[in-house]
Parts: sequence; C-alpha cells; structure tokens
Amino acid sequence: MAEAIELKAWSRGRTGTGGARAIRREGRIPGIVYGGSDEPLNIALETKEVSKQIQTGHFQSTVYMLDMDGTKIRAIPRDVQVDPVRDFPIHVDFLRLAKNAEIDVDVPVHFLNEGASPGLKRGGVLNVVRHEISLRCPADKIPEAIEIDLAGMEIGDSIHISAVTLPEGAVPTITDRDFTVATIAGRGGDDAGEEEEGAEEEATEEAEETKE
Repeated sequence: MAEAIELKAWSRGRTGTGGARAIRREGRIPGIVYGGSDEPLNIALETKEVSKQIQTGHFQSTVYMLDMDGTKIRAIPRDVQVDPVRDFPIHVDFLRLAKNAEIDVDVPVHFLNEGASPGLKRGGVLNVVRHEISLRCPADKIPEAIEIDLAGMEIGDSIHISAVTLPEGAVPTITDRDFTVATIAGRGGDDAGEEEEGAEEEATEEAEETKE
C-alpha cells in the first residue's frame, strides 16, 4: 500500500473570479475540498507541485495528504479544470476520504508478454477497447495499474473483465455484463471485429451515461 503523498495547501478566504485570479498571480492554484461531514473548504496549492503530480498520469487516482498549517486532510482529486488556451491547471476539486472509505477510480491497463502471444507473432493486432478500467476499491489500496498477460493469446481471442485478475478488494463498477477489455484481431481487422466494434460502442454509451 503506497503512502499518501503530501501536498502543502493554504486556506483562502476570497472566492470568485477575482479571488482565483489573485491566487494564480501568486503562483498558486485555487481549489476546494468537499465531502464528509465537514463544510467545503476553499484552498490554494503550489502550481508547480500540482503540475508535477498531474504529469505522473495518475493524479486523479492518487490519495494525497493536504497539509494546511499542520492540519492534515486526506483527500483524492476528483476534477481538474484546465485553461483551454494555455493548457495548464486552473482549479482542482478534492474529495475528503474518511477512514476505510471506498471510492471509484479509473485504473490504467498494462499489457504484458506481447512477444509470447502467438497471434501477435503471426501479424495480429492488439485492439485495446478499454485503456482504463473503472474500479471500486478501498482508498488505501488503489492499484497503479491492472496487468493483463497476453501469453498464449491467438488471433480471434478476446479478453473480458471476468478473465482479469483484480487486486484484493477491488471490483468493477460495471456489474451487469462481462465487458471486453481487448481483442487480438487479424492484420485486416476481420477477426473479432464485430465484438470489438460492439465493445467500443458499449464504452461510448457508458461515457455518455456518466456525463448525464
């Protein structure tokens, strides 16, 4: 279990557009901490430190300990607003985490042993339907990645979530179907094409439902 990463934070009294701009001029990013039994808390964080964490690629699946003048708040980022022109973070939302809390996170998928897949050796193509899998897991046991072994996979084979080994305590947030994670297709993409297309449509529909 990885320890929570500490981030220095400050309470900010002034809110609104003017207050946020003033915070950014100081080299900090405005944010908010919400959830739990406490009231939402307006905070500011060092821009360089937050940008550094975002560049890791798993900012929103990492638990942080926000240090506010000695007061520690355990939280996880839930949303990052980015400047549409200059592409840098301008606001961060954090969710407070109670003891033994369970949360939903998107965990990246890593594929292993591509060289041991007969299908890929014969010119097949790995079609990744889901680059991330949405899991519900203990906040203290968020996996960095889900590893899938491709050894022995042939052209036409599909990898469903039921065949994926998940960390202890983690379960998929999608429970009503055995969804596809990836397929091994032929060079022309004919093999397993229908299943792959259906899985991609399924993933798109889920994304649209989440936005609603």
